[in-house]
Amino acid sequence: MGRTGKLRRWRISFSRSSSTASTATAAVNKKEPPKEFICPISNSLMFDPAVVSSGQTFERVAVHVCRDLGFTPTLPDGSTPDFSTLIPNLALKTAIVNWCSKSGLERPSPPVYSDVESIVRSLSGSATSEKQESSRNRALESELLKGVAERPPIFFTRAASELNPRNLYSPASSEESVIANTTPLLPFETRPSCFSHSSSPSTSSEFVSDEASSNYVSASSSISSSEDENFVNKLRSFDVYEQEQAVILLRKTTRTDEEARAALCTERLLFALKHLLNSRYAAVQTNATAALVNLSLEKENKLKIVRAGILPSLIDILMNGFEESREHAAGAIFSLALEDDNKTAIGVLGALQPLLHLLRSGSRRGRHDAALALYHLTLMQSNRTKMIKLGAAGILVGLLNDTEVAARVVLVVCNLAASDEGRAALLDANAVQCLVAALRNSSDLDAESTQENCVAALYSLSHGSSRFNRLAMDARVEDVLPVVVETGSERAREKARRILVGLRREDVIDEGEEVDWEAVMKGGVTRARSRIGRSHGRNSVEF
Repeated sequence: MGRTGKLRRWRISFSRSSSTASTATAAVNKKEPPKEFICPISNSLMFDPAVVSSGQTFERVAVHVCRDLGFTPTLPDGSTPDFSTLIPNLALKTAIVNWCSKSGLERPSPPVYSDVESIVRSLSGSATSEKQESSRNRALESELLKGVAERPPIFFTRAASELNPRNLYSPASSEESVIANTTPLLPFETRPSCFSHSSSPSTSSEFVSDEASSNYVSASSSISSSEDENFVNKLRSFDVYEQEQAVILLRKTTRTDEEARAALCTERLLFALKHLLNSRYAAVQTNATAALVNLSLEKENKLKIVRAGILPSLIDILMNGFEESREHAAGAIFSLALEDDNKTAIGVLGALQPLLHLLRSGSRRGRHDAALALYHLTLMQSNRTKMIKLGAAGILVGLLNDTEVAARVVLVVCNLAASDEGRAALLDANAVQCLVAALRNSSDLDAESTQENCVAALYSLSHGSSRFNRLAMDARVEDVLPVVVETGSERAREKARRILVGLRREDVIDEGEEVDWEAVMKGGVTRARSRIGRSHGRNSVEF
């Protein structure tokens, strides 16, 4: 019995040992996370997975580190991700948490920035190779900046000069988009306010020595599409100082050299520049954005820049960037909006609301470029609809009292008034009274063009709206428009006459009075027939 019992105990013990080993093996296998839960960069279970523009999912902190270091990893399949935008992958995050709970494992902890940075640096190459590359770049930089000690530094402004007023109503330029016969006169430049020539006054944002810049510019006159590698390598450098000097040189090189703008606007350079737009260093971000403004001045570059995926970064700068960077971002979007094929994309990607905010609260240059960007964007009906939904009508009408931007804001008002929903929203926002008040007060340097644009906006609001006539009479428009008929430009006089005719027509319908319409169209009505004369009461007009 005792021997048999021992054998039984042995068998029982052996059976349990086998079962335990099997369970342990299954548990080990079960703890292996699925590949999609692992970040390709940090090679660890993801705490905050995020989808990038190219469709892959990474740990959010890993993407931020790659951006800050200007590094783009090559994935196992040979592709390179696009880190321009990040979208939280909540579904994958939930799946990871559920898997950890079922596996009896702790949830992943937030990764430490410095740890991830070490991993990314190891992926980008050994420390020795980095030092060698940095040394070579510093040697090249010292050659470019040779002579700084001997000569005083030269500063260049981010913005000071504007082009002479141009009439964008005439269809002479392919860069100037207008709505035929309804768009007002545009007395403004087609280049952003933040663009300046080398003769402009100085600011602290851009420093280049005279000799260094002249050496590089003289060499850049023969730049070819393959010779942008020097810029690309410097823009991708891990050294923030070298990044800063690279974007300053790029900005200086592309300021006036049209050939350099065309040659340097390559996919590789734009991709490298895009990462620096997200830099946390003010000088790097500001000069990178200014260089992008310069590149965007060439018509053939406008589509390239948008297709390179740079717009989301510009919009982010509008919302969260440094003050001077915001000015340049508004200028870049204004320049890109001159291309008709870009207008819809800029609106869809969400630029309208940040531009509206900058128009209300930005610097003078930023507000001017934001207003002109909104003008060109609202030439598209889809963007006009978005503006109305954002409540832009009330904002714009309120800004008509701001003398700093009123002349530009009225251009956007004219575009919104071209649609039925825009007219209704503007009438609700008391646009008629504000436009009449602007006509009374248009005494600045842009008086003629501002007067014409205000009349054009009133004329657009009058289309098919009996409500307009009542609002116009309440605003005493009959006291203002006769002055325009006598002293305004040809277009302003014509529209003012038509508005007065519309008001008179309704008055005639109400009173049953006849009017000599031929005489009215030729220049006015006779004093005997007119019940709407300035000297005969509130509802009177004389020509």
